[in-house]
Amino acid sequence: MNHKKTVDEKISEVLDVEFTIEESPEPSKEKKAIIIERDMITDKELDYETVRSNLKELIDVGRDAVDGIIKVATEGDSPRAYEVASQMIKMVAETNKDLMDLHKTIKEINKEEMTVTNTTNQSIYVGSTSELQDLINQSRSSRKVLKSNEEDK
Repeated sequence: MNHKKTVDEKISEVLDVEFTIEESPEPSKEKKAIIIERDMITDKELDYETVRSNLKELIDVGRDAVDGIIKVATEGDSPRAYEVASQMIKMVAETNKDLMDLHKTIKEINKEEMTVTNTTNQSIYVGSTSELQDLINQSRSSRKVLKSNEEDK
């Protein structure tokens, strides 16, 4: 009978060890629930922190990549390597700018939330009609005061 040996069996025969296949346990397919307390953090703050950390991580990775590509460019004197290095530097600079823009955006969002407009649709005035007219038309009420002062003299 012609039995083909696998590579693992051949290696175990040459090394004079027993070949066994160990089955790895299946990874748990249960999904762990992430519980976020809504009172502690809002979606806006969560998104801000996520975007901020992602941008910072991209900046760090980009900085490392720039260091590496500069080493390659200086060692190889390849114009293409220098071009890639300049593109990487530009991308890191743009990511830094995006991080600063994120701060501006969150400030604007917070400012919009703080601006509250109060609209009064119905008002009630308690007082006489002449007092109301005096409040509305200040020039009329000042002339009235002057006339009454002149009459008293």
